[in-house]
Amino acid sequence: MDLNKKYTPQTWPDHPEQVTMEGKNKFLGFWLFLGGETVLFASLFATYLALKNKGPSGMEFSTQTLFELPLVFIMTMILLTSSLTSVYAMYHMKNHNFKGMQLWLGITVVLGLAFLALEIYEFNHYVHLGFNYSQSAFSSAFFTLVGTHGIHVVVGLVWIILLIVRNAKRGFSLYNAPKYYTASLYWHFIDVVWVFIFTVVYLMGVVG
Repeated sequence: MDLNKKYTPQTWPDHPEQVTMEGKNKFLGFWLFLGGETVLFASLFATYLALKNKGPSGMEFSTQTLFELPLVFIMTMILLTSSLTSVYAMYHMKNHNFKGMQLWLGITVVLGLAFLALEIYEFNHYVHLGFNYSQSAFSSAFFTLVGTHGIHVVVGLVWIILLIVRNAKRGFSLYNAPKYYTASLYWHFIDVVWVFIFTVVYLMGVVG
């Protein structure tokens, strides 16, 4: 089978991301990778919960006084919307609409960059308040958890941008279809982790 063969809408496979053995192996390997990532974040969540509001006697900062839910809510809506746009991109991929897929992935990147900019602003705000990485055990756990997620967002953005740029003139093939699909899955994983961060770190931190 010619992996670089271009297909028409009539001959394009229903599931191009898994139609070859290579695609199926990438799909399986990627789920194993996400399993390892889940263990990583589970460990970071457990550490954060153990160190939440822990620090020197008379510590100035706590989750109730530090976190601002309106900003974090906006960040959450932006990231969840980016997950929806990546779904639209995969829909266009399966319908052999390359330009549509590239467009929606581009929108996903813009939303991801907006989320990242707000997260950097949030971190910068905390540092100016005196709440930095080494301020307490609580601050170290917070910045490690949320910062690790931020690094994953950067990786996801770079991955999607490279796919968009590299394949701009190539179009679809059974070789690059699994790469688009796994990038979309990775982005969904990032979004799911953020939902847990929003709930466990911010929402539970503010309301108790």
